[in-house]
Amino acid sequence: MISTGPSVADGADVFFILMGAILVFAMHSGFAFLEVGTVRHKNQVNALVKILVDFAVSTLAYFLIGYGIAYGVHFFVSAATLNGNDGAGAPHLYAPQGRDLVKFFFLLTFAAAIPAIISGGIAERAKFWPQLAATAIIVALVYPFFEGLVWHGNLGLQAWLQTTFGAKFHDFAGSVVVHAVGGWLAFGAVTMLGHRTGRYTREGRLIGFPPSSLPWLSLGSWFLCIGWFGFNVMSAGSLAAISGLVALNSLMAMVGGILTALIAGRNDPGFVHNGALAGLVAVCAGSDLMHPIGALITGGIAGVLFVAMFDWSQRRLKLDDVLGVWALHGLCGLWGGIACGIFGLASLGGMGGVSFGAQLVGSLGGAAYALAAGFLVYGALRRLVGIRLTREEEMQGADLAIHKIGANPEAEMMQR
Repeated sequence: MISTGPSVADGADVFFILMGAILVFAMHSGFAFLEVGTVRHKNQVNALVKILVDFAVSTLAYFLIGYGIAYGVHFFVSAATLNGNDGAGAPHLYAPQGRDLVKFFFLLTFAAAIPAIISGGIAERAKFWPQLAATAIIVALVYPFFEGLVWHGNLGLQAWLQTTFGAKFHDFAGSVVVHAVGGWLAFGAVTMLGHRTGRYTREGRLIGFPPSSLPWLSLGSWFLCIGWFGFNVMSAGSLAAISGLVALNSLMAMVGGILTALIAGRNDPGFVHNGALAGLVAVCAGSDLMHPIGALITGGIAGVLFVAMFDWSQRRLKLDDVLGVWALHGLCGLWGGIACGIFGLASLGGMGGVSFGAQLVGSLGGAAYALAAGFLVYGALRRLVGIRLTREEEMQGADLAIHKIGANPEAEMMQR
C-alpha cells in the first residue's frame, strides 16, 4: 500500500481494526469455555490450556510464514518501515501508523480460530504436543493457502470464477474460509483419532457423556456471540466501509439459529446455545449482502442443520465429535457460503453482485480442500508420532495425564 503520511482517518482506522481484533481475540475465551462446559470434569484444564497455547503457536506460525503466503506481506523490515513512517513524507509500502500491523492482528484471530474449532472435536483423547504441531502446520500452510485464494485473489481462482459464473466467490467474514475449513479439517482429525473410550458399546450403541457444566458452556456461547459482531462488522476493514446491515443481519441470523435449535432440539440447552453460533457461522459469508429476513432464514436453517447433523453424525457415522464442530462449523459454514448465493441475490431482496454457481463451487471446493488436508495432516502425524493418549491416560483424564493438575486441585487433594 502506497501512502504519504499519517492522518486522523488513518488513526481512526487503526483503532477500528484494533477493536475488531480485540473482540475476535475475546472470542477465543468463548471457544475455551464452550469446551470446558462440554467435556468431562477431568479434561477441563486441558481445554483451557489448549486454546491459549494454540493461539500462541498460531501467532508465530502466521507471523513467520502464513501471512506472507496469504497476502505476500512479511515483517522482516525495520520497525519504522512497519509503522509506515520510514521517510519524512516519502512514499512507503506499509500503511501509516501501523494499520497493516493491526490488520495482521485482526486476521490472525481468524487464523487462530481454526485450531480452536478443531480442539472442540478432538477433546478428551488427543496428545498435547502433536496437536500443537498440527496447529503450526495448519496456520502456517494449510489455512493461508485457501485464505489467499479467496481474500487476496491468489493464483487467479477468483478471476476464473468471475469469468465462468459472472461473479467472484463472496465470503465477507469467513463462513467458508474460516468456519467450513475449520470444521472439515476437524472431520479428518476426529476420524483419525477415533472415538473416546466407552463412547459406544460393542454393538455400536451410543453412550451419552453429559456436559460437565452447562453454565460454563452457556458462558462460552455468550462470549462467542458478543465477539462475533467484531468478527463480522469489522471485517469491513475501515470506518468508511462499515455497514449497519452487517450488524443487523448477524443479529437476525443468531436469533433464527436460537429459535429453530430450541424447537428442533426439544428445549435442550446445549442445542440452544450452539444454535446461536450456528446462525452466526452461516451468515458470515453474506452478512453484507442479505436482507435481514434472508439472514433470519439462513440462521434458522443453520440451527436445524446443526441439531439434525450433530445427532446423525454421532449415531450413524460414529463420529465422536465432542462439541459437534463438523456440524456447527463445517456444515453450517458450507451452508452459509451457498446461502450467500441465494439470499444475496437482488431478486431475493439482497444487494446483488453474487452468483449461485460461484458460491456453490467456492463453498464445496473449500470443504473438499479442508477435508483432504485434515486427513493428510492428522494421518501423517498419527503415523509419525501418534496423536492419541493411551487408554490409561484417557481414563485418568487429560488434566492429570498432561498437565499434572486438575480443575479443582485443593478439593481433589482433600478427597485423597
